[in-house]
Amino acid sequence: MKRSIGVTWDQLRVGVVILLAAGVLVITVFKLGAAANLFTKRYPLYVFLSNARGITRGGSVTINGVVAGTIDDISFLPVGTDTTRNLKLLLSIDQGLRDQVRADSRASVKSMGVLGDKVLDISSGTPRYDMLQPNDTLRVTPTIDMDDVIGQASIVVQDAVELTRDLKIISGGIVHGDGTMGQLVTNRSLYDRLTGTLQRMDGLLDRLDNPHGTVGKLIDDPALYNNLTTAVAGLDSVLAQVNGHQGTLGKLLYDDTLYSHLVGVAGGADSLVHQLNDGDGSAAKLLRDRQLYDQLSKAVATLNAVLADVKQNPRRYTRGLVRVF
Repeated sequence: MKRSIGVTWDQLRVGVVILLAAGVLVITVFKLGAAANLFTKRYPLYVFLSNARGITRGGSVTINGVVAGTIDDISFLPVGTDTTRNLKLLLSIDQGLRDQVRADSRASVKSMGVLGDKVLDISSGTPRYDMLQPNDTLRVTPTIDMDDVIGQASIVVQDAVELTRDLKIISGGIVHGDGTMGQLVTNRSLYDRLTGTLQRMDGLLDRLDNPHGTVGKLIDDPALYNNLTTAVAGLDSVLAQVNGHQGTLGKLLYDDTLYSHLVGVAGGADSLVHQLNDGDGSAAKLLRDRQLYDQLSKAVATLNAVLADVKQNPRRYTRGLVRVF
């Protein structure tokens, strides 16, 4: 019995379905690879970081927020003094975006959203700088670590809580009438005193506003201003005369003749004082001779006694002085 070598419709239909499924699979793989840039030609770049917090191998690399590559490797560097280069990252960047990455481009660790995954974002360079070549090093811009921000925010929140507690204590004291502020809030008598003071101040201002009073005249009457202007003008004239070497005051300020005379008088006075201290004249003896002083004192006392007796008995001394012929 001969076997049939022909293809049946059922077999053909199965083959067509398999071919269609294989075609869909190939298209799907191609699309997924294109979406994930699996078939894109790439070139390597290196980045050095102090820490890779939130970044993992296979993570995304973006250029201005657009996915442009992946992180192929993260490795530790030997321990050294430069703590900014603890880790070495190998990046794979799409060859078609090579024109965007230049010497002035900077890499920074950013989050996709507020609490999203970490990505390494690269800023586009400018045409005046050269494009980075494969295996070049990309510079890094320091970024704010969210953990540090959260730590600082917790300190701020703690300070705010303590401030709120202090404000609560202060407000409680004010409500209970403690201190000056408490008295201002709760004491009616202090309010009445302030009201009375303001009323008296209002009355005083009304009195000051009186145009017939002294203060009112000072404010409204220009006579005082005119008098002051005249006085200033006169003073300016006097100063001009003084500066012009006129008058006694001007000569005192600018003419040295009086100064020379005063120097001569001072010299003569100094010579006179020297003679009184060291000389042998009468004036020097009057200053230093005790005996002459005592004699003069006795003579003055005797003269005073004679004068007193003359006043009491004038006839004793005038007898015989007047004769009538």
